[in-house]
Amino acid sequence: MRITEHPILRFDRGKELSFTFNGQPMKGYEGETIAAALHAAGVKVLAKSEKLHRPRGFFCAIGNCASCQMTVDGEPNVRTCITLLREGMKVESQEGKGRLQ
Repeated sequence: MRITEHPILRFDRGKELSFTFNGQPMKGYEGETIAAALHAAGVKVLAKSEKLHRPRGFFCAIGNCASCQMTVDGEPNVRTCITLLREGMKVESQEGKGRLQ
């Protein structure tokens, strides 16, 4: 599900990295964001709305909205669309954990 070719943009991938998402092993690449790696792995729901629990996905990709907030290495409310992937990261959904605002 990764874009590999584009007529204008270049996709220079670094080395392959391992991380976990909700306890499941995942792979991504150095230089890509957590949200991009999750999207490429088929994860489409990154969060749910607070009140109605509607699914939220990869939306703005610039850190403006809160659609991609997750807990990363124990830190809540990390905007995964602008946070670069690192080897060994532990990424978790925040559903049902009372997000901090």
